[in-house]
Amino acid sequence: MPASQAIDDPDHPGLLRAGPRAAAPYGDDRLELHTCTATDWSQENTPQPDLFEFGFDLVDLSGFAAVQQACEQVRLDGRVNDHESAKIREALDGAVLSCASGKALKVQFIAEEGFIMRSSGPNRLSVVGPMATGMNDHGGATSVHADQDVFGTPLAQLMDGRAPTLFRHDSPDGFNHDESTMLLNMWIPLQQITQPLVIADGRSIDRRKHQLRYGLATDTFLEREGDLAVNDIWTFMHDPDQQWYFRSEMDYRSAYVFDTLSTPHGAAVLPGEQVAEQCYLALQSAEAAASAGKVAELTAVVLESRSIEMPELTTPALGQAIAEMLRVLDEARQDPAAVCGDQADQWVERSKAARERVVRMSLELRLVVSVAS
Repeated sequence: MPASQAIDDPDHPGLLRAGPRAAAPYGDDRLELHTCTATDWSQENTPQPDLFEFGFDLVDLSGFAAVQQACEQVRLDGRVNDHESAKIREALDGAVLSCASGKALKVQFIAEEGFIMRSSGPNRLSVVGPMATGMNDHGGATSVHADQDVFGTPLAQLMDGRAPTLFRHDSPDGFNHDESTMLLNMWIPLQQITQPLVIADGRSIDRRKHQLRYGLATDTFLEREGDLAVNDIWTFMHDPDQQWYFRSEMDYRSAYVFDTLSTPHGAAVLPGEQVAEQCYLALQSAEAAASAGKVAELTAVVLESRSIEMPELTTPALGQAIAEMLRVLDEARQDPAAVCGDQADQWVERSKAARERVVRMSLELRLVVSVAS
């Protein structure tokens, strides 16, 4: 959030909130973009995040067969339905989840709302419709935010103002480090080599200076009415001392869990994603030409794509995916007539598979857990 959008909070003297013209966490206007260093947690010799210390952790889902089967079906379908979401809920309800840090999480409650699927193409290329439809067609978050103010709507109404004393949290107003009960986001990647979730080490956030209250209207994606219609969340301003973490490749065998009430997070653009977007769009146009048998049109597309070069800097997984898209484009360049003829179906299938590899798909849901070390 730009500093220009920060105003004094009249309801909380000494603290800040986002002004009335501030951008929403899922919009792309009136935001500042910053190049930040982020530690790839999947590499060796990196710090081991911890839910209490950092505000986030990793849980192992590989042993939950029903979750694995449902996630694979959702990945193949490109959408989540009531049946698969119910299977995931049932498998996780009451489960004990093992964290990478050694902590154990006992799932006490799974929120009815908030189970959604997000999809985003490389370099924030939109791959969903203009409006969310139930659990589907949600794009990636475009700004850094935290999903719930422990002092605000709807927790204040639903819990009669007791949420700050019942949930562990860190806020500009104060903190609660005594409780082992937490409200968490679970973020399950179906595939993620672009647009990774990037999460801040909460200890590096100056909450009074850089954390802003924000009233998020929910009418387009949640069924709320009356005094619950505006969700009180947090947005954040950039500071070079903030520390960020991500995983360069991740699937649904594991999931992030992070503090819904405190932890800054968002979708990042990795080095190399602009090249992946170019390849994605070139293949998409080439598929249309090949399917229609338009040799001249296909030839023009693949000749233009010759200018696309491998990025000098990117993650290993994204580099491999870009190389595969370039290989498929080169295949069409070598013999456009065959690709528009008897090889069309097979080539289009390979092209779609290469493109879909660079689309980030993820599921998220909201849990109440008790934490044991």
